[in-house]
Amino acid sequence: MEPISLSTTAGAAPALHPCYSEQAHRHFARLHLAVAPKCNIQCHYCNRKHDCANESRPGVVSELLTPEQAVQKTLAVGSAIPHLAVVGIAGPGDPLANPEAVFAVFRALTEKAPDLTLCLSTNGLALPDHIDELRQHRVGHVTITINCVDPDIGAKIYPWIQWQGRRLRGREAAEVLIARQLQGLDQLVAHGVLVKINSVLIPGVNDQHLMEVNRVVKAKGAFLHNIVPLISRPEHGTHYGKTGQREPTEAELTTLRDACAGEAGETGVMKHCQQCRADAVGLLGQDRGAEFTLEKVAAMPVDWQAAMVKRAAVRAAVEQRLAMQARFLQSTATRPAANVRRLPTPAIPILRVAIGSTDGQTIDAHFGHLREFLIYDVSSHGAQLVERRPINDCYCNGPTTCGDGNATLPDAIQTLQDCPVLLCARIGFEPWRSLQDAGIQPNSEHALKSITEALSAVYQEWQKNRRFNTMPAQARSMAQGGAA
Repeated sequence: MEPISLSTTAGAAPALHPCYSEQAHRHFARLHLAVAPKCNIQCHYCNRKHDCANESRPGVVSELLTPEQAVQKTLAVGSAIPHLAVVGIAGPGDPLANPEAVFAVFRALTEKAPDLTLCLSTNGLALPDHIDELRQHRVGHVTITINCVDPDIGAKIYPWIQWQGRRLRGREAAEVLIARQLQGLDQLVAHGVLVKINSVLIPGVNDQHLMEVNRVVKAKGAFLHNIVPLISRPEHGTHYGKTGQREPTEAELTTLRDACAGEAGETGVMKHCQQCRADAVGLLGQDRGAEFTLEKVAAMPVDWQAAMVKRAAVRAAVEQRLAMQARFLQSTATRPAANVRRLPTPAIPILRVAIGSTDGQTIDAHFGHLREFLIYDVSSHGAQLVERRPINDCYCNGPTTCGDGNATLPDAIQTLQDCPVLLCARIGFEPWRSLQDAGIQPNSEHALKSITEALSAVYQEWQKNRRFNTMPAQARSMAQGGAA
């Protein structure tokens, strides 16, 4: 296995983009900037809402931003979250229906945060008119929502589009939209831009047609196809919600995704999408938007140049950790270590967990006193110790022979970059927050329990959360007792 390159240039491997890489979403955060309120089409599944903090779905935002506010927010988030890697504009309307604001943000970020990957999501209607501007502003990732390539089906999804000063309806509107979407896709691919296609699965409307959409967009060079479930709860106020259009079941979604991926299981179908809000902040599935309201951002001290240095260090640490992991996997594949039990060959969900233990049997160690971590891979087949990872010095700078916390914490974070969970007996607030910001979740709830018992409980909870996050919105609501 070759080490992953974290290049951010257009056309490069999407190792930093959590939406384009299932591996990246474990390590890197994204920020969506809500600077695009206007839209040039209407979809039956969409109701754009402003000043809404209680719904987690596309098209919803708590605060609309001016370009200046968007830049200020980006610099603040980039200072507070050093694993921020991607800044995208996805609404709440269509970015390319708001080109002045969108490109003003991209221009400013090119100057003040050139290390951040810029991306954009669009319905594609205006896309062919802005290809040169997207290239000029180093936008290397673009998502196009394509729900059909048949105008008769499109007429059932889009009541109207605004095109060349006219409002087109029905089949005519769908014909124009589809042609523009596919033209834009062709142009982006020709220029080396990575393109992700989003398609909303609408039972009884396009469910039997999305295999054809997949065939067309992959033939044209789309990097990834993301099939997402329709969200049509009545309280959201969409046309489909009001008319009773049902959402797909989890089984229907999984079956279609698997069919599009192909019997050989080739890459190209996204399965970790969280259908994020248009103002989402943080890791996928862990929205921290409430920490970065306009009022809070205005009070945050920001050193954007120092923040770039921190982000570079985080990325270098991730790259080093992934390279070490690749070398480890390669070596164990050809020469299994005597003290490592190998997992069965079939692909199954695996959670990598770091353990703080002094006796190798129980979780009895304080994070600040650790000089090594036990690394376990946990699956439905059980837990296996894969390696012991030393760190240069322990974090605690108390009366014991430990190093300086501020100096040693980055080393610990680097060591744990591929571990979403850390189990230890105790941990202070400062390292807890720093680890969380790096995408590592500390957990001291299992202090003094056996490692086997704790890993089993953590894995079960992780599997439960995975199943919950992949449920359609209506099923998630029922699981929460009907909460909005």
